[in-house]
Amino acid sequence: MEPTGARPVVFIDTATAEWQLKAPASGDVAAGVGAVMRGLFVAGILLAALARGAFAADISLPVKAPPKLQENSYDWSGFYAGAHFGYAAGSSRWSATSTGAAAPALTGSLDLFNGYDMFKGTGSYFVGFQGGYNYLLPSRLLLGIEADIGFPNTLGGTATFASPVTGTASYAEQVEMSGTLRGRLGYAPNLGTGNWLFYATGGLAWSYDQFTRSQIAGAPVGGTATPGTMESLFLVPRLGGAAGVGVELGLTPSWAARLEYLYTGYGSRSVTFPGGAQQFTSSLAVQSVRVGLDYQLGHTGIDPDIFTKGPSALDLDWFSFKGQTTFIEQYAPPFRSPYLGPHSLDPNQGRESWDAMYFVGAKLWQGAELWVDPEIDQGFGLSNTEGIAGFPSGASFKVGASVPYARVQRAFVRQTIDLGGDSQKVEADQNQFAGSNTADRLVITVGKYSVSDVFDQNKYAQNPRKDFMNWALIDTGTFDYAADAWGYSYGAAAEWYQGPWTLRAGVFDLTTMPNGEDLDPHFSQFQWLGEIERRYELWSHPGKIAFTGFLTRARLGTYEDAIALAQVTGGPADIAAVRQYRSRTGLGVNLEQEITADLGLFARAGFASGDIEPESYTDIDRTVAAGLALKGTQWHRPDDTFAVAAIVNGITKEHQAFLNAGGLGILVGDGMLPHPGLEQIIETYYQLPVYAWHLTFDYQLVVNPAYNRDRGPVSILGLRAQTEF
Repeated sequence: MEPTGARPVVFIDTATAEWQLKAPASGDVAAGVGAVMRGLFVAGILLAALARGAFAADISLPVKAPPKLQENSYDWSGFYAGAHFGYAAGSSRWSATSTGAAAPALTGSLDLFNGYDMFKGTGSYFVGFQGGYNYLLPSRLLLGIEADIGFPNTLGGTATFASPVTGTASYAEQVEMSGTLRGRLGYAPNLGTGNWLFYATGGLAWSYDQFTRSQIAGAPVGGTATPGTMESLFLVPRLGGAAGVGVELGLTPSWAARLEYLYTGYGSRSVTFPGGAQQFTSSLAVQSVRVGLDYQLGHTGIDPDIFTKGPSALDLDWFSFKGQTTFIEQYAPPFRSPYLGPHSLDPNQGRESWDAMYFVGAKLWQGAELWVDPEIDQGFGLSNTEGIAGFPSGASFKVGASVPYARVQRAFVRQTIDLGGDSQKVEADQNQFAGSNTADRLVITVGKYSVSDVFDQNKYAQNPRKDFMNWALIDTGTFDYAADAWGYSYGAAAEWYQGPWTLRAGVFDLTTMPNGEDLDPHFSQFQWLGEIERRYELWSHPGKIAFTGFLTRARLGTYEDAIALAQVTGGPADIAAVRQYRSRTGLGVNLEQEITADLGLFARAGFASGDIEPESYTDIDRTVAAGLALKGTQWHRPDDTFAVAAIVNGITKEHQAFLNAGGLGILVGDGMLPHPGLEQIIETYYQLPVYAWHLTFDYQLVVNPAYNRDRGPVSILGLRAQTEF
């Protein structure tokens, strides 16, 4: 599936000062923004190191000491940084004049508000960051300055128009990212019941927008656009102003919560579409309401522990806030590639991806927890996440984007019912409150989350942001679990823990079409899952083995039907043309075993229906994988990890014939497969702490990528940086 984030790029000819439009060739946009992301990441690491050195030498910013507060007061003075989530509504008034013929100007307006669609995951919500400095006067007046940046999911609108000069066309505007630089004037009263701050704010605003013109019918006079022609201007800047009001509440000595309303207005912006022979001029106004959390970085300077240890999580009895961010860079050097197909891995290419996710939880009642996980995503996998069935980066989604965007990936309720047995302590973690439960218990989870949050778990190979990165290691390669293009779905799961046994069952929604982005709003396509797990001890070391099965009911095609149709039409095999409502099944086994306190072993194996296309995950019909993970205690680095694993993936004869007939799978499809073979992969990594980050050096060797002995072998070099609080 082609990523939706690839958009045309605007180039400026410095000699003629003319705008030029060019379709992004093989990741031009991604390469440009990727270079910026890499630069920002490296700059951040360098600044952290320099700052740490400065603070180590007792160097601090020359800030006047804040007034002394009452012992039970929250200290608002100092530097802070935080995150916010909000919803926005915007409007734009536009006019269009023809550059190809004299004609009256067209006018109209755009409504940029988009309601939340729970099955598409779209809406005019946004996620962002803020940071600033406050100074509290003895009178309890507060002076401050703040900068913020936000990344919307879908803040845009479209209008359709028609005239004899332009034909029928549409005009669209979408906010790609926005931010402000504002002053703050507030008052922090001594109410005795809480640490409150009320404030007004105002200053500069900026945004980067995308403008798009699409020719629907006819042809514009003086232009070259034909029906179906789309012209886009990407990352067009706007400047304006912002004003708003807000209230904050100190929760702990380090954390404060906020609620803020903000109005931003931007001046007129003109863009020209040469193909459509039109110039558009528009204004933009946006209103937003946001909630956020701020973390105190220090009162007279920035605390050096921020760089060495990171911020502390917010863990209250009833509320929890945690977060993580991961940056991954991968590079595939040149390799043997006599031909390329639509889903082939390209030689000599590098790609980066970045994400930031927050884990926001609240206790509802006894044993019940609500969790919502908003995320910011940016970047691409190698070859737009195509070319290898066991894909090398589990943190790279099937939908790539050069500009960061927001998604609400999880929103679920978990109910735990204790049934007896020994009491077990539960540590606070992502999507988990600290507390205790009994060994025998029932756990019910309902909402939107990943099937792999519950099923096919393995502590040595599960999280591509912390351990192995290959898709066939973090999950069983044949585990075609229900998911949208980001790996999440709506569903319900029940887990029954009884002594050393656990039984799990669940049902989850599927996408409207295989490998799709949108979940089925009618739940007419769905998946049943079952798992049985047995825990044990082997020579006093814990281990477990689990068997996981799935039954998918969806509109799927068979390889034999696609091949038969291709023989009639004379074209490549098209599995979408032969889809019917049918079942697909699979079974996997998952083993983990602690060998010593520092050494662990894991193994996975599985098979799935090899005559029917997979629905959601990847193109693997048979798989075996095994590996080891070793802590660095023996070489006096107990926080380091060295790990190595091997994978063998296979497909059936029918699947091979389909690919050889030009068929395309979820991730693979070289256009032909005259010499099929097993896809064999080795992954090894070394992970070490660097200040508050974990830095991982990763190497993967892929023999017969996409089961093709004519291509490869492929070496993939990876660098990952991850931190969390």
